[in-house]
Amino acid sequence: MEFIFVLPGWEGSASDSRVLRDALSRPNGLRVPTGYYYLVDADYTNGEGFLAPYRGTRYHLSEWRDGCAPINHEEYFNMKHASARNVIERCFGVLKKRWAILRSPSFYPIATQIKIITACCLIHNLIRREMITDPGEVEFDRSEDVAIS
Repeated sequence: MEFIFVLPGWEGSASDSRVLRDALSRPNGLRVPTGYYYLVDADYTNGEGFLAPYRGTRYHLSEWRDGCAPINHEEYFNMKHASARNVIERCFGVLKKRWAILRSPSFYPIATQIKIITACCLIHNLIRREMITDPGEVEFDRSEDVAIS
């Protein structure tokens, strides 16, 4: 539930693969430690350090509710992959819940927006490391419970 690499400044319309290529090509860019993998969505292919789900196979957690267990190793992998990626989405949800400035369009210059996003991620990580209970996560859970009911 912490951010390990932040690369703000890209337009929302930029393709994920283009942003990833940029992150990997920078001198102090994204590095995947040997023996570790980052989970990526189905838009990517498996590569060194990146693990995508099986295509054409059930993926979303909602597809396994009501006792519908995975029927083969691909579905089982996708279920576990989706569960782990859910944590990533949850982290972004907590971040946006905590910092109202991230929830709406910004009229600050792009250089300022980049600094704001980076600062929000850094303070988010600091809170996660220093507080026994993350109040932002508690608030996010409450809002999710209300949305579900």
